[in-house]
Amino acid sequence: MDKDQLRVQVSEKIKLIRVEYGYTQTRMAEVLGLSKKTLVQIEKGRTVAGWTTVVAVCALFQDSEVLKGVLGDAPLEITETIAHHQVERPVGKTMGRKVWWTSLNESDDFFLQQNMISKHFRIIDRQYIRWFSTFDEEEAYKRFAQLSNT
Repeated sequence: MDKDQLRVQVSEKIKLIRVEYGYTQTRMAEVLGLSKKTLVQIEKGRTVAGWTTVVAVCALFQDSEVLKGVLGDAPLEITETIAHHQVERPVGKTMGRKVWWTSLNESDDFFLQQNMISKHFRIIDRQYIRWFSTFDEEEAYKRFAQLSNT
């Protein structure tokens, strides 16, 4: 997944996210820092939301069931990974090995997982803290081996 693909996917669901939260178009536009006219254009499929709007949606509506249905349980993680190409540091507690993740490998201290929807990879420790994420499978396995040996 890249920025353009994420922009399209979020744009296609922005109306459903708005309805899920019970917002009017006016309120949603205010929350996202858009004009109502721009929001209407996105909702009607006439334009695609810009990157900053998508980041705002993923941050402000990260608990949205609609958004999770499109991206899995980690909209902010996906956005951050796309923006930085990969994330390599302990980044806070995740929900662990819940519904959206397939375990690919396991060591004494770490799990290598792949998101079933976005297809990105992450490494979490036994306390479910994310240490690394990327869309590059080779890099994910390489980093997993490094972390597992330390």
